[in-house]
Amino acid sequence: QVQLVESGGGLVQAGGSLRLSCVASESTFSSYFMGWFRQAPGKEREFVSAISASGGGRYYADSVTGRFTTSRDNAKNTVFLRMNNLKPEDTAVYYCAAMLGTAAYLRAREDKYDYWGQGTQVIVSS
Repeated sequence: QVQLVESGGGLVQAGGSLRLSCVASESTFSSYFMGWFRQAPGKEREFVSAISASGGGRYYADSVTGRFTTSRDNAKNTVFLRMNNLKPEDTAVYYCAAMLGTAAYLRAREDKYDYWGQGTQVIVSS
């Protein structure tokens, strides 16, 4: 059982930046494909970004491309989501998730992820 704990959310003005972190409890973290999802009030959860186990492959939703960057530090069992030029529509609860395997083509499929964090709230004011 992998436990994921997100942090770094908060309240920020439009145009600002935040960096989310997600720490995994497992030393086998480097075997997991990691994803970031978000859920805005009244909306379904949606894919934001993902990163391959090695960190060599990085993927983004169109809505965040050019503004968000995902990275990972396997030595620290941590994945990051750097969010720049935040917009009010980025307001959501952000979740990290872990998928065992390397099926990058499944990156946006919530049901393919094996473990989820509890989420961290991001609020972007206009």
